[in-house]
Amino acid sequence: MTAAKRPRRLRDWLVDFALFALAVVWGIVLSGLRISAAEVPSVVPAWLFTLDQAVGALGCGALWFRRRWPTEVAVALVLLSSFSEMVSGAMLVGLFTVAVHRPPRTSLTVFALSLLAAVAYALLRPEPGAPGLLLFFIGAACQGTATGWGLFVHHRRRLLVSLRERAEAEARRAAREEIAREIHDVLGHRLSLLSVHAGALAYRPDAPPQDIARAARVIRESAHQALQDLRQVVGVLRAPVGELPQPVFADLRSLVAEAEQSGMRIRLVQEVAGEVPDALGRTVYRIVQEAVTNVRKHAPGAAVTVAVNGAAGTGLDVAVTNTAPTAPAKAGQAPGPGYGLLGLAERVRVADGELEYGPLADGGWRLTARLPWPS
Repeated sequence: MTAAKRPRRLRDWLVDFALFALAVVWGIVLSGLRISAAEVPSVVPAWLFTLDQAVGALGCGALWFRRRWPTEVAVALVLLSSFSEMVSGAMLVGLFTVAVHRPPRTSLTVFALSLLAAVAYALLRPEPGAPGLLLFFIGAACQGTATGWGLFVHHRRRLLVSLRERAEAEARRAAREEIAREIHDVLGHRLSLLSVHAGALAYRPDAPPQDIARAARVIRESAHQALQDLRQVVGVLRAPVGELPQPVFADLRSLVAEAEQSGMRIRLVQEVAGEVPDALGRTVYRIVQEAVTNVRKHAPGAAVTVAVNGAAGTGLDVAVTNTAPTAPAKAGQAPGPGYGLLGLAERVRVADGELEYGPLADGGWRLTARLPWPS
């Protein structure tokens, strides 16, 4: 996008004025050299010298339109430079502008045209005592420098845009991953409760009425809470995750109590000195929540122990251990790392912690995490 598509900023005006002044000074210096050397009458006819100055002035004025029509202005100045030396300064600015604002193919094409114009100038206006080939090489060097500088600026701008777009894409990807983790952590726990109790009702249709009533109550409460959690997840899609209510370390007891009420054999062993920061507490909560959900799905009937201990300055250790299951897991729910553990590993990695998990010799499973807790 060229600068003509947006209002010029103060910096744009300053750059335009500086380049205009540079082209004017270039023309004035060349004109002064001609006059001081007294070569105008003998080498350059008076009418041509006057025309050259007029063309140079018009070329400098055309630079104010270089942002809107960079290629057109540059080509016009290149053609004028085939016979006018006073316009050469403006022509160099035009080459630089094309190289900055247009693709390299266009810039190199205009540069090649400028080389032809340099050849034409050397043939049309030879200098006494100065070989035409030398004049051509001097002009080509100046034109190549202007074009090369413009190409450097062009590629630098593209690189900055690419880096900015890559950073924005990375931020969007991180936000999507965070939302996916929230959806899995929040809804997976509730839906696993629904699945366990609904499966129990289907497996034991002849269960005592009080057991059926208790399972139905848990299903109703879990479904209601799942709806509440779903509304929160929808809020995640509309607002940054950090702006929504998030669990803290104090909610860990409620999570364990809820699992216990659902029929899971679970106990919490907690030895924590000091007040756990919210971000650290939220990570601990999600670790335990995911581990409990996995036990419910993959190790029905297992006894679970949740151990949390640590202090500021020494770190916080979380361990969730379950015994071997006393009932077979549902079809399609074989033990092993899934997307939940992968997401949990990413969450722990973001917190600069370490996560380990795996089976035990007695058929159980253990998940441990060590998280930093600055003093």
